[in-house]
Amino acid sequence: MQLPRIAGLPDIAYHHDGQLTKREVRAITLAALAPIPGQMLWDIGAGCGSISIEWMRTHPQCWAIAIEQNDLRLNYIADNAASLGTPNLRIIHGEAPGALQLLQPPDAIFIGGGITTEDMFDTCWQALRTGGRLVANAVTVESEQKLLEWHNQLGGTLTRISIQRAQPIGQFLGWKPMVPVTQWVVVKE
Repeated sequence: MQLPRIAGLPDIAYHHDGQLTKREVRAITLAALAPIPGQMLWDIGAGCGSISIEWMRTHPQCWAIAIEQNDLRLNYIADNAASLGTPNLRIIHGEAPGALQLLQPPDAIFIGGGITTEDMFDTCWQALRTGGRLVANAVTVESEQKLLEWHNQLGGTLTRISIQRAQPIGQFLGWKPMVPVTQWVVVKE
């Protein structure tokens, strides 16, 4: 099956254990990250690698580093990268922010996991290049609280993403809401 290069591949294109940024949210997230040829992304708490893989799929000169601490998910990332045409995705086994210390400064950062981890934001912000974009998605109240704190310090935009998909209800269709995602986007001036 030939897949498009634009963001928002079908969820079934990925092997995962549930830690997957869903298709619609992934497309919105990639739009916020704004991949530019030659730029590099840190995908922190990469899960199955969907964000970093789709970042790299936008252009052959886009590259990414996926950082994940869960052993099983590392295998998912490697398998997904190989099957979806991004075998050069660099995968780091480690826990952020410690695992970020020796990495090349990124042009964009996506924080999909670990938002409440101490020093996560400070480490990312210090490493991010001037003009770089930071996008963080939160689904818990505690993570949202952190995003609000960071937003109060630096501005940017906060957006609540709420998606519903049609699902069978008996013989009919009804709307089943997905977990809402709060997204913070900020550019380093």
